[in-house]
Amino acid sequence: MIPDSAISFPPSPNANPALDDDQLLHVSLGPQHPSTHGVFRMNVVLDGETVVSLKPVFGYLHRNHEKIAEGSTYLSSMPFTDRLDYICPLTNNWAYAHAVEKLAGIEVPERAEYIRVITAELTRLINHTAFAGFFMGDMGAWGSALMYAFRERELILDLFEDLTGARMMSNFMRFGGCRNDLPDGWADRAKKYLATFPAFLDELEKFLIGNEILLARTQDIGALPAATLVNGGITGPMLRAAGVAYDLRKARPYGIYDRFKFRIPIGEKGDCYDRFMIRFLEMRESLAILNQALDQLPAGEYIHPKAKIRGFKAPAGEAYAAIEGPKGELGFHLISDGTFTPYRYRIRPPSFINLTLLEDMCLGLDLADVVLILGSVDIVLGEVDR
Repeated sequence: MIPDSAISFPPSPNANPALDDDQLLHVSLGPQHPSTHGVFRMNVVLDGETVVSLKPVFGYLHRNHEKIAEGSTYLSSMPFTDRLDYICPLTNNWAYAHAVEKLAGIEVPERAEYIRVITAELTRLINHTAFAGFFMGDMGAWGSALMYAFRERELILDLFEDLTGARMMSNFMRFGGCRNDLPDGWADRAKKYLATFPAFLDELEKFLIGNEILLARTQDIGALPAATLVNGGITGPMLRAAGVAYDLRKARPYGIYDRFKFRIPIGEKGDCYDRFMIRFLEMRESLAILNQALDQLPAGEYIHPKAKIRGFKAPAGEAYAAIEGPKGELGFHLISDGTFTPYRYRIRPPSFINLTLLEDMCLGLDLADVVLILGSVDIVLGEVDR
C-alpha cells in the first residue's frame, strides 16, 4: 500500500514567491493516466500552464524482486530478470549472468559470447524502434509510427521465439553461456532480416525526422547540462544525447565487444530531439555490430562444459557487473555468503536512475511538455518498481 505521505501534494519550493499557494494549481497525473508509461504518478504544481514543481511517485508496481531473490537459488532468479525491463528480457538475463560469472569466476565459451552479443543488439533494435513509436504517441500521433515500429519488433520477436521458445519472457542465459545453441538456419534467417532493416530505418526517418510538428515540440525542450546528468548518474542514450560519449561497450568492454568496430553517437543539446535522434543513430551502429558478429560466429560450445546448473553455490564474496542496456547501465550487485542463495541481491536499473532528474527537465516548461519529456527518458515501470 502507498503511504498517505506519498500521495499528498508536494510543497512548491520552486514556485514564484510573489504568488500565494492558493494561486497555484495542483494536478495529479496518474496513477492510471494514459500518458504515463505504466502505473506511475506525477504530482505537478502549475503557475498557469508553467511547471513550478514536479514530484514523481513510484511504488505502484513494486514486486519485491530483490528480496525474493535473496531467498531463491541463483538460477531461480533468472526468470525474474525477464520481468524487469520486459521490452528487453535478454539484456536483463545477460547482466545478471555476467554478475554471477564475475562472482564465481565462471568462464564463457567464445560461441556463447557471440550469441549474447547478437541477442543483445537485436534487443537494442527492439527497444529503440518501440521507443520511436511510443514517443510519437506521447506527442499525440498514435497510429502509423507505432504500427511501423511494432511491425519490425514482431519480426525480431519471431527470431527470439525460434531461439528461446518465448517471444518476451525468454529465460535464455545461463551462468557460463546460454540455455541452448542457435537452431539450424537461425543465423542465416537473422542475416536475411537484418538486410531489410536499413530500408525500414530510412523510411521511418523520412516520415519523422523532418516533421515540423516534431521539431517544434522537441527542440530545446527538456535539456539539461552534461555535468548535471553526470552528477545525477544518468547513463545510456540520455547521457550521450547531451554530448557525453560514455558507453560501457567501449568504456568498460565486457563479453567480446572489443572485437567489433562501431561508433558512439552523441548529441549536442541533450533535448528531447537529440534523445529521439540518438536512438536512430544507435540502431545503425547495432546493425554494424550484428553483421560483424554473424559473419564471425564461431563453432563450439554454447555453454561451458563444466558449468554447474543444479546445486550451484557461489563462493563467499561480492561482485558488481554491468552491461550497456538499451536504456543505460544495467548492473547487478551480488554478495555471497557461500550458500545456494545470495546474501544480498541489488539491481541498478537505468529506468529508475534516469527518471530521478525528471523535475529538473520539466521546471519552467508547459504542462504539455511534461508527457513528452517523460517519453524521452524511455522508462519501463517493471524496472523502476522492482
